[in-house]
Amino acid sequence: MTAQPATAHGQADNRRWWALAVIAIAQLMIVLDITIVNIALPSAQRDLGISDADRQWVITAYTLAFGGLLLLGGRLGDLYGRKRVFTIGLLGFALASAIGGAAASPEMLFGARALQGGFGALLAPSALGLLSTTFTDPKERSTAFGIFGAIAGGGAAIGFIAGGVLTEYLNWRWCLFVNTPIAVATAFAAFSVLERDHVAKGRRIKLDLPGALIGSAGLLAIVYGTSEAVTRGWVDALVLGSLIGGVALLVLFVLVEKRSRHPLLPIHIVADRNRGGAALSVGLAMVGMFGLFLFLTYYLQAIKHFSPIVSGLSFLPMTGAIILSSTGFAARLMTRVPSRNLIGPGLLLAGGGMAWLTQMKVDSPWAGMVLPAELLLGFGMGMVFMPSMSLATLGVAPNEAGAASATINSAQQVGGSVGTALLNTVAASATATYLSTRLASDKLVQAQGAVHGYVVATWVAMGVLLLASLVAFVMIDHRPAPGEATTVPGGAARQPGQEAQAAPAEQPARAAAVAPDDRERAG
Repeated sequence: MTAQPATAHGQADNRRWWALAVIAIAQLMIVLDITIVNIALPSAQRDLGISDADRQWVITAYTLAFGGLLLLGGRLGDLYGRKRVFTIGLLGFALASAIGGAAASPEMLFGARALQGGFGALLAPSALGLLSTTFTDPKERSTAFGIFGAIAGGGAAIGFIAGGVLTEYLNWRWCLFVNTPIAVATAFAAFSVLERDHVAKGRRIKLDLPGALIGSAGLLAIVYGTSEAVTRGWVDALVLGSLIGGVALLVLFVLVEKRSRHPLLPIHIVADRNRGGAALSVGLAMVGMFGLFLFLTYYLQAIKHFSPIVSGLSFLPMTGAIILSSTGFAARLMTRVPSRNLIGPGLLLAGGGMAWLTQMKVDSPWAGMVLPAELLLGFGMGMVFMPSMSLATLGVAPNEAGAASATINSAQQVGGSVGTALLNTVAASATATYLSTRLASDKLVQAQGAVHGYVVATWVAMGVLLLASLVAFVMIDHRPAPGEATTVPGGAARQPGQEAQAAPAEQPARAAAVAPDDRERAG
C-alpha cells in the first residue's frame, strides 16, 4: 500500500527532469538562433544577392519581432496555458526555420526571420515560466536554474561554433534547417512530459489589447532604433525618432497598465526591487556581452585570420566556464547566500575579463590574451544569469509567471540590441579617429586602427558591467529563506499530490516565506 505513493512520486520526479530537458533544448534553440546566422550571413548574402545595405535585415527582422512581441507572448502563456503556447511556439519556429532555409529571395528570408522572432517571443517567456512553476523545491530549483542560466549565457557562443561547422561543411541554409527537426521533436516531447496547465475558457481574463499594442510598439521602436543606429548613426532623425517614440510609448504603457483591470504587465512585477534589479542587471550585462561577441568575432577572423570553425571553437572556454560556474558554483550557493553576493561579484569578475581585453593588440596571442579574458567573463556571467533568472519569477503568482518571464527576456533582448549598436558605433568612431592621423592605406595601420576601436569599445563595455554590478549591490536585497521557493501564491506550482503529502507543521513555515506583497495578492 505504501509503495504506490513512492512510485508515483518517483515518476513525478522523473517527469520534472524530462520537462527540464525539453525546456532547456527549446531555450538553447532560441539563444543559438541569435548568433548561428551571423556566421552564415556572408554566404547567404552572396547566394541570394542581398545588398550590403539590406543584409542587416537578416538579423534585424528577427530581433524586431522577438523583442517587440515578448510581453504579449508572455501574457498569452498566462491566459491560455504555457504548455499550449510553448508547443505552438516550437511548431511555428520549426515552420519558419524551414521557410528560411528554403528562401529563394532576400524578401523570403527576411520574412522567415521575422516569423522565427515572433514564434520565439511565444517560446521564450513560456519556457522560463514553465521552469519556475515546475521546480519549486529550493535544491531542485537551484539545479534547474543553474542549467537554464548556463544555456542563457553560453548558448550564443555555441551558436558561433554550430554556424561555423554547418556553413563550412554543409551550406548556410542548414543554419536554419537544423532547427526544424529539433523543434518538432521537442514539441512532441513537450506534449508528453509537461504538466497540463490549460486555462478553461470561462476562467480566462480578457487580454489587455491596448497594453499589448502600446507595449509591443514601444519595444519594437527601441529595438528598431538601436538596430538602425549601426548603419545610420545615433544622431540620424529616424534613429532618434524611433528611440524617443519608443520611450514615450513605454511611459504611456505604464500609465495604461496602472489603470487596466487585467494588465499585460502587472506593474508590481517590475516595481519589486529584486525582480527589477535582476532585470536591470541582466539587461546591462547583455550590453557588454553582445558587444564582446561582435568584437571578438571580427578580431579572430579579420585580424588573426581564424577560419569560421576555429573562431567558433575559440569561444568554447568561455562557454565551459559559464556552465561550470552556473551549475557547479552558483547553483550550490543560491540557497545559502544573498543573491547580490553572487550577481554583484559575478559582474565584477566579468568586468575584469573586459579589463584584460583592453590590452589587446594586433599580434596578441590567443592563449595569452583572449583565453584568460574568456575564462574571467565566463565564470563571472555564470554567477549572474542563474540567480537573476530565478529572482525574475520567484514569489510571482502562477497566473503572472509568463509576464515576469517576458520582463527579463525583454531586458536581455533590448540590452543586446542596444549593446551591439552602441559599442559598434563607439568602435567605428574610434577607428576613424585613429586612421585620420595615420597612413590609412597601410594594411598594418588598418588592422591597428580596427583593434584600437575594439579596445575603446571594450573600455565602455567594462564600464557598463561595473554599473550593472553597482545596480545589483544597491537594488537586490533578496536573502534565501528556508522553503521560500516551495511556496508559490495560489499553489499552482506544486506537483500533483504534493500538497496532500505535506505535513501540517510545514505550513506555517511555508506561509511565512512568502513576501508580504505576494501574500496580499494571493489573498
